[in-house]
Amino acid sequence: MKIKDLPETERPYERLEIYGGKSLSNAELLAIIIKTGTKEKTSIEIANQILNLNKNQDNGDLNFLREMSLEELAKIKGIGRVKAIQLKAICELASRMSRPINYRKLQIKGPNDVAKLLMEDLRFEKREIAKIIIMNNKNIVIRILDVAVGGGNFANLNIRHILSETIKVDAPKIILVHNHPSGDSTPSNSDIETTLKLKQAAKILNIELVDHIIIGNMNYNSIMSKL
Repeated sequence: MKIKDLPETERPYERLEIYGGKSLSNAELLAIIIKTGTKEKTSIEIANQILNLNKNQDNGDLNFLREMSLEELAKIKGIGRVKAIQLKAICELASRMSRPINYRKLQIKGPNDVAKLLMEDLRFEKREIAKIIIMNNKNIVIRILDVAVGGGNFANLNIRHILSETIKVDAPKIILVHNHPSGDSTPSNSDIETTLKLKQAAKILNIELVDHIIIGNMNYNSIMSKL
């Protein structure tokens, strides 16, 4: 049966219009983005085909769509290049919508504030990326800078570079943040050693290292809370 042959109250477009997006299943929401099906399958059936590629179907996690490449999506019959691009664009919009509108003037009161600020930027990264949050005396964010990009599991942190960037804006406080591509935010011995070295070097320059936060996949750890 084609979607247009369904009663109006059963069609995804009409259901969203009448009942709102929360009333729709993941397959129905995807079907709206896909728009049209093929001769063999409706857009809902194609949507279910995509959802079946998810290895974590039990928890309804849709983040696997972020991980799929354009090429992988385009290979699905009924998707193709244009719809694959549209799906990836939706994923990016969803990610941007979850970020703070403006991080400037944001006051960092604890590790949770750091996680809210950078979780969406870092939790899906396949490489280890290190950032510094530069703050004033009241812990209000002045700037966020990338300071290192590593391979699959290591970011080469240059302490001199981190501190020179802080000195440029004459800031008294910093927070170091980096991700673990594995999704597990448990600090390694190397993470702890780097924290201690940076803290000592920063102190000489009258800069306070407030914390070193490690971001995993929807989890985080504060190294300072463990020292």
